[in-house]
Amino acid sequence: MAAQTVASTSNPAVDLGPAAALSCRECGHRVPLGPVFACEECFGPLEIAYDFSAYDTEELRRRIESGPANIWRYAPLLPVPADVADKPNINPGWTKLVKADNLARELGVTGGLYVKDDSGNPTHSFKDRVVAQALEAARAFGFTTLSCSSTGNLAGAVGAAAARAGFRSCVFIPHDLEQGKVVMAAVYGGELVGIEGNYDDVNRFCSELIGDPAGEGWGFVNVNLRPYYAEGSKTLAYEICEQLGWRLPDQIVVPIASGSQLTKIDKGLQELIKLGLVEDRPYKIFGAQAEGCSPVSTAYKAGHDVVRPQKPDTIAKSLAIGNPADGPYVLDIARRTGGAVEDVTDEEVVDAIKLLARTEGIFAETAGGVTVGVTRKLLKDGVLDPAKTTVVLNTGDGLKTLDAVAGTGLSATIRPTLDSFREAGLA
Repeated sequence: MAAQTVASTSNPAVDLGPAAALSCRECGHRVPLGPVFACEECFGPLEIAYDFSAYDTEELRRRIESGPANIWRYAPLLPVPADVADKPNINPGWTKLVKADNLARELGVTGGLYVKDDSGNPTHSFKDRVVAQALEAARAFGFTTLSCSSTGNLAGAVGAAAARAGFRSCVFIPHDLEQGKVVMAAVYGGELVGIEGNYDDVNRFCSELIGDPAGEGWGFVNVNLRPYYAEGSKTLAYEICEQLGWRLPDQIVVPIASGSQLTKIDKGLQELIKLGLVEDRPYKIFGAQAEGCSPVSTAYKAGHDVVRPQKPDTIAKSLAIGNPADGPYVLDIARRTGGAVEDVTDEEVVDAIKLLARTEGIFAETAGGVTVGVTRKLLKDGVLDPAKTTVVLNTGDGLKTLDAVAGTGLSATIRPTLDSFREAGLA
């Protein structure tokens, strides 16, 4: 009963728009909105339940289309107060959906290939979306410190959002992250703490801290604020469909870390269907992992419903979560929609980063390399249909993971003369 007590007495007047309650994904038990993340009945994960019954489809569509060019255009579908756009936030979203014709020709896709390029967010990753949501929940519940466990991108997003909103931030990362991500997380002036171990060790530490008096007043965006935080990923689904002319993609390929992004994209697509904003027709969702951390892919290929943890060993550190919380739900969605979960080697990741860069001028971080690499593999194996409209996610900027392509450099070094230029075979 402790979870319900916290939710119902600490913040009895919290109004988060259409959000009606927290609902358990496993048993359906509901509790009032509050900073809790586990069901008091079965310890299953909680997520936001909404009441959209008052919405008229065409009026809602007009309201969205006239909204700001960021995620708050979808405020009527998110757990945020009505005046969210007037509050200091990093306002992410409405990133480009790039029609990737050059990449499509390279891969043999004829039905239309798009890259949803989320590197255009304020801190250059999709994590700005989820943190923007968590920040509003932290504000509503009276927290003063914003925190997280992170594989890198989330640390930077939390630091930036906290700085913008006037919160203290203290974030925790594995001690051996890429230097670019360390610098980007530290530059915002908050406290950045390295933990000896991998992400799963960091996450366990944060779960302990949240129950300790030292963590009082702290909003951990991916722990006690996780139900709100996770809803930020829905906005990717909303934007993709709106940018396609209020149309569902036939196929979408999503990278898997915790698995939350994929599950919330599916939730967003289902909500658009129920609201009548898109035509109800089949779509397939595919998950992408790096071979060196592929617990969901391994379970999918083996036909298992349980995801067994793995010790990460991959250059795709932003996806290096060996015990993904949403792994079983990813399996359910891949199977329900007729999709799949696949993985690629680190070598294939690097090659895919270069492929996307030279065909579309998009420099993806290693997670984007995983997604493009898996897309290519699924097409080659006949699992993805090349005649269908396909959307591939790039969730971060390659400038954060330069080490992955460190061997890339000068084509030649020449003297400042035309003869030297010709001798190098560049004419």
